[in-house]
Formats: sequence, structure tokens, C-alpha cells
Amino acid sequence: MSSLWWGGAAWDRLSRLAQPATGVVPEGLRSALPSPGGGWRIYTVNPPMPRFDARTWELVIDGLVERPVRLSHAQLLALPRVEQTSDFHCVTGWSVDGVRWGGVRFADVLRLARPTARAGAATFTSAERPYADSLSLEQVLSSDALLAYAMDGRPLRREHGAPVRVVMPRMYGYKSVKWVERITLTARPQLGYWEQRGYDHDAWVGRSNGYG
Repeated sequence: MSSLWWGGAAWDRLSRLAQPATGVVPEGLRSALPSPGGGWRIYTVNPPMPRFDARTWELVIDGLVERPVRLSHAQLLALPRVEQTSDFHCVTGWSVDGVRWGGVRFADVLRLARPTARAGAATFTSAERPYADSLSLEQVLSSDALLAYAMDGRPLRREHGAPVRVVMPRMYGYKSVKWVERITLTARPQLGYWEQRGYDHDAWVGRSNGYG
């Protein structure tokens, strides 16, 4: 794979590979899921949930990069903001439709660190240790992948992963790592917390983990 510090046609091609997530759950499966009116169910693997201080928090970007980066909360918020509305699906069988997210595209974040030609994946480390998960760079650069810091018009709340979380609408929620504090570029995807416990690595909604 070529370097992600291309800034040209190759980067643009990767960033347009996927279309926004709409109707990703087959009708048969969707009819079996609980009504979205049931709302969110909050899970943790190592309570209590992490807290953050905007004055001291940093997002580290390291690994296979030319220039490791430490972004303050203010610097992250200063990057180009995007908004999208997408559904959220949990592999345990519930969904929340029409979530309004605000945040930054991964292309704008990763450019700051200049990924090397060997970089082919990103591992997201949560402040809720030992939670981490990994995506290929092709997945990270999908048009609906987001590093979110706002939800439904408000700053992300603690229970939803403040200050920032991954949003992957076409994958089950365990790939949408909460409380992200580090992004490490690697040659290939690593096994995440739930993959080590038998879950599918590519958690496509309706096409993995026994669905579809």
C-alpha cells in the first residue's frame, strides 16, 4: 500500500471507496431487532467509565508514521468539522436509528502524522483499558467513518465515549471504540478486545457474527 501522505489521487480514491450507510440491516433481521425507541444500552468492560479533562487530554497518533502527533482537545476541535446522520447497531441485537454525529474525518486527522508506506491499519486504544480495536485504513477512510466528539447536537457525553469515539455505521458497535486516546498505525489490523473473545474481525452489520 502506498503512503497515506499522498495528498493526491490515491488518497482521494481511498477516501471515496464507501458510500454512506443506509439500509444496511436486511429487512428480515431488522424486523427481529428491538424498536429503536428503546434507546441506548451502555456497556463497559472495566468500570467505572473514564473521565477526561479538556485542559490536559491529548490524542496520540503514533506507530507507522513519519511524525508522531499529540493533539490537544482544542486542536482536535479546530480540525474541519463534518456532520452526518446514521444508524447505530449493536451485535447483541438492538439499534438506534438516525443518530446525528459531529466530528472529523480520519483523513484530516491522519494527515497530521504522515502515515508511512507500510501503514495499512489503525488500532484505536480506549482510556477504558484493556479495550482496543483495529480497522484497515481502507475501512478507516470510508466516507461514513468518523471520529466523533458530538452527538445529537451536543458534546459527546461520558457514557457515549467523551471526548471522542469511533463511529463505523456499517459495522456493529464494538468497532466504534469509545474514549479514544491513541491511534496507532500498523502494517495490518490487530485483534481487538472482542475479537480475542470470538467476535468477527470485520463486523459488517447483517453479514457477520452469525447474521446473514
